[in-house]
Amino acid sequence: MNLIRTTWGGQAWLDGLMRVKHAPWLVIGVWLSTLLMAMPLAIALETLIGAHLDSSLVAGSVASGVNYDWWNEFLAQTSGVGLTFVPAILGFAAVLKNISTIADAAPMPAIIAAAVGLQMLLSLFLAGGILDRLARDRAVGAAAFFSTCGTFGGRFLRLAVIATAVYWVLFTRYHGWLFDDVYPWLTENVTVERTAFMIRLALYVAFALPLFFFNILFDYAKIRAVVEDRRSMLGAIAASWRFIRRNPITVWALYKTNALLFLLVIGIYYLIAPGGSANLLAFAIGQLYIVLRVIVRLQFMASQTALFQERLAHAGYVARPIPRWPDSPAAEAIGPR
Repeated sequence: MNLIRTTWGGQAWLDGLMRVKHAPWLVIGVWLSTLLMAMPLAIALETLIGAHLDSSLVAGSVASGVNYDWWNEFLAQTSGVGLTFVPAILGFAAVLKNISTIADAAPMPAIIAAAVGLQMLLSLFLAGGILDRLARDRAVGAAAFFSTCGTFGGRFLRLAVIATAVYWVLFTRYHGWLFDDVYPWLTENVTVERTAFMIRLALYVAFALPLFFFNILFDYAKIRAVVEDRRSMLGAIAASWRFIRRNPITVWALYKTNALLFLLVIGIYYLIAPGGSANLLAFAIGQLYIVLRVIVRLQFMASQTALFQERLAHAGYVARPIPRWPDSPAAEAIGPR
């Protein structure tokens, strides 16, 4: 049993789950940051809808349920953030829309792309403090947390430049080659729709595999940067690759376990998604889904950090404190870089 837990990452997954459990304020903080980032767009959309309805007789029917005639009229006359108010944002359809956007590398409206960019910048800033907190598995003060965020924010911004270049190649060149060149060539003489669908599904897998690999690579680069206090992000990426190469089965097994947890959360939301309802219960269910997604993301970070620290311990590395600030030392792994 211990061999299975060690080889397949089970112990690291459980350890990560406990670390997230021990950090409730981290969950709350990340959820609040997500909510606050979405508020400006929500307020702007509410203003547009309110201005369009004004004192219209249809306002009552819109408030009590979904009025598709008014909705189509609104979309025909609105602009900017109003164009994002489409039926696909309702309930579980929003999840499917997001997955489709990634799988098909579909362009996003400019206002949404800007919001996503700001959210990513905020995530980069918070990542150092989050990883440091999860690596310690104990509470730290707000000053220490944000000090770590500031320390690694610039480093992770440099890492993000490299990651952006890689993902740009994947989502433009590689995705375009698969679905604009390879897919038409493979289906040129196909007459059965099911066969064409299976070919497309296989190409989605071919697109997802390198996407997952680079996601893992950059995740462990961040972990090594924080745990070992690395300043060179190229060095962190190289160290991440060495770690993955030495522990391929465990790294992939842990990633797949976390991915299954994410699918479980999506499945739960599918069962309880509010559909077209617009009331307090629907809002609460939507926020519960976001909180669960936050927990899953933290579980990815915590379990991967636990796995890395577990492997350091098995390799006989010794940890010593780095006094970045008086009351909150960080642990650095001593060993070959």
